[in-house]
Amino acid sequence: MTKLAGVYRGGRLESSHSGHIAVVNSDGKLLYFAGDPYRLTYARSSVKPIQAIPVVETGAADKFGLTDIDLAVICSSHNGELQHTDRVLSILNKAKIGVEALQCGTHIPLAMDVYEKLIREGKEPTPLYNNCSGKHAGMLLTAKHMGETLEDYYKPEHPVQQRILKVISVIAEYKIDKIEIGKDGCGAPVHAMPLERLAYSFARLADPKTLGNERAMAIKKITTAMTDYPEMVGGTGRFCTDFMKVAKGRLFGKLGAESVYLIGDKKLGIGIAIKIEDGSYRALYPAALEILRQLNILTREQLEQLMPHYMPKLKNARGEEVGEIIPSFELKG
Repeated sequence: MTKLAGVYRGGRLESSHSGHIAVVNSDGKLLYFAGDPYRLTYARSSVKPIQAIPVVETGAADKFGLTDIDLAVICSSHNGELQHTDRVLSILNKAKIGVEALQCGTHIPLAMDVYEKLIREGKEPTPLYNNCSGKHAGMLLTAKHMGETLEDYYKPEHPVQQRILKVISVIAEYKIDKIEIGKDGCGAPVHAMPLERLAYSFARLADPKTLGNERAMAIKKITTAMTDYPEMVGGTGRFCTDFMKVAKGRLFGKLGAESVYLIGDKKLGIGIAIKIEDGSYRALYPAALEILRQLNILTREQLEQLMPHYMPKLKNARGEEVGEIIPSFELKG
């Protein structure tokens, strides 16, 4: 492991976060790394853009008239804001599928103002507020379009999940029988492979020329939807949203639980994968932006716009600044 970020209070190092980084090009070459670039890592929600590919390739997106905004929320881990829940509901309505079909479970919205509003109104969160409801809506539409059962679409043996597994295997160039399968927070399968393979996957999303014309078109549609509508991928104040807005279409990125982050650079055709070892998010975004600084991908002005994510200030209960988080590593290559 390599220390990726330090947590400072009063100018003194108080805590630190270690992790792993892999930077890979679309030819599969490991360009830069920190820590162990081959660490076996559950991708969690970071591969939602890949999981969305069958929604397009099966024809479900066309059949039900999905827009780019719809595709963006299908790739999301959203805040549960009205813009997100309304969009997921709209997707389900297009296929005449009820909210009760969502098997992602329920948790409080990631946006606390939304949660507070629900409390004031005496309402309970529904599965629409689950940050994975967009992904699940896409899975349901695919199952309906293909004439498959809806009640068990989330189970590993279901054709929906088998298609996703095959797509992940092909894009990562990692054999299916080597992919380790767990259960995600939303109940759907989650896939583990070396961090370097996850970076390669996003390199191929950024530069899909070797994947065939039809798949390349599907991928470009999905990644363009993410960068055109970044507010749907995360939401207000979220790194995914702020980062893609500042990157202006060149970069797309996706968060995964337990502090995983994947980035694709369409200009350079590279993919970046990051895993913070202790699962803490507070070191993840500083590390991601420091990588982009070291690779000269983001300008100083762009980093300034993202400073609250790059070197976030720590505040106490009085609102006073008491410290900051500073990335502290050098990529090896």
